[in-house]
Amino acid sequence: MSADTELVELLPWQWPEEVWRGKVEQVRAGRNLKPAKWKNGARCAIALSFDVDHETNELRDGGKSVGRLSWGQYGNRVGVPRILKLLKEQDIQASFFVPAVTALLYPDEQRQIVGEGHEIGLHGWIHEVNTAVPPENERELHLRSADTLEKITGIRPVGMRTPSWDFSEVTLSVERELGLLYDSSLFADDDPYEIVEKGEATGMVELPVEWIRDDAAYLSMNRFQALRPYTSPEAVFDVFRREFEGAHAEGGLFLLTMHPHVITYRSRFWILEELIRLAKAKGDCWFATHAEIAAYVKAEAGL
Repeated sequence: MSADTELVELLPWQWPEEVWRGKVEQVRAGRNLKPAKWKNGARCAIALSFDVDHETNELRDGGKSVGRLSWGQYGNRVGVPRILKLLKEQDIQASFFVPAVTALLYPDEQRQIVGEGHEIGLHGWIHEVNTAVPPENERELHLRSADTLEKITGIRPVGMRTPSWDFSEVTLSVERELGLLYDSSLFADDDPYEIVEKGEATGMVELPVEWIRDDAAYLSMNRFQALRPYTSPEAVFDVFRREFEGAHAEGGLFLLTMHPHVITYRSRFWILEELIRLAKAKGDCWFATHAEIAAYVKAEAGL
């Protein structure tokens, strides 16, 4: 019996220290990268992001429901155009994280996004769950996704948000192989930090996420279970507003994750419109793409 087989048969409370400590030390938050001041003296940085999943949520699960595929198509037909219109009106650049299959289904959408000055980042191949994919396959999917997005848009992505923020034991090594500037899938802080792998500072920036700053956590539903959107748009706005006000008070980062097939309905889109209005009224907020923010904090820290 191999050592690995013996370990599998152990329960977590039976693990020797090197096992549980090794799991914890695999990927850690290192140096805090919040700058003393943001670009042009801004007090707060605002990173608006949109996960352009479209049909891949259903395709990942087998693609059996035409109804759910049509829900994904709403993101392309209504969601992205509504978002781009608002961003153009407000002269704001944002980041769009796009599964490669989405890009292949809607290449013109991706070209429009980058053509209007926004960033496209990696978001898996078909919105797969990384920890459910064998390591060698995960690596191949990420590399293929990067090649696909570059071929369609003409720009090689510099950042990744893993699908469902699912981060395996090999994800970081693949990101480093790709030479990425940043990741935006982890939770260890409110503000940017340097990622540490097995005790080694990597020079890669983490722009941390949180479910409380994600529209889908409040506004999604499961049609076969007693799970329905349980939070009103007014309450969602209040959570997001308080997160923004806290970031502004601390001189930090406000990073918001949204989905074109979730946030853009007529009864919800005002949440984003009002957040932008509030932030602009402050007069000292810097709206930027994830790539711009990651490059800025890395330069300020001398990494």
